[in-house]
Amino acid sequence: MLPLVLASTSPFRAALLERLSLPFEAFAPEIDETPLPGESPAAMVRRLTAAKAEAARSHYPAHLVIASDQCAVCNGKIIGKPGTHDKARAQLSGFAGKEVRFLTGLALLNTSSGNMQLDIVPFGVWFRTLTAEQIERYLHKEQPYNCAGSFKSEGLGITLFEKMAGDDPNALIGLPLIRLTTFLANEGVELP
Repeated sequence: MLPLVLASTSPFRAALLERLSLPFEAFAPEIDETPLPGESPAAMVRRLTAAKAEAARSHYPAHLVIASDQCAVCNGKIIGKPGTHDKARAQLSGFAGKEVRFLTGLALLNTSSGNMQLDIVPFGVWFRTLTAEQIERYLHKEQPYNCAGSFKSEGLGITLFEKMAGDDPNALIGLPLIRLTTFLANEGVELP
């Protein structure tokens, strides 16, 4: 098996990949993540996912590179990481009773053969109508300021939802393990 590289500095993605019990090295891809004018959320995720994988190619010439990118979309608008308490409060307040759709791109690049498998895994989250007090309590407890959508579904963020729908709940956290398992099998990596 070719060695694995995770082209991400996300601790959430690393923790998910560790669940597969495969050794891997992390690599920080240096790419510009600015959306292009008129670019759809899906096109942006696909482009950035591929770019992150490609950024590792010259550093890892005989490896399997795993890359991922994600965006959240509500009412047709891309929702980013809030960065601050006030922006997180505004995001969560605006989600009341609405669906936030997450598009998680996944790529597996075999840098030896040049073969890249690339897909987008969607996941939907429907929010409850929350009081200002509930939002404040949640934000003070989890401080999800570096998470798209201002929540951590693997923690207390689950209490903010009315329902969730999608093929792989790991996609919501940032790395669709079900699709990754298929991609790895296509490269001869059998799990478990």
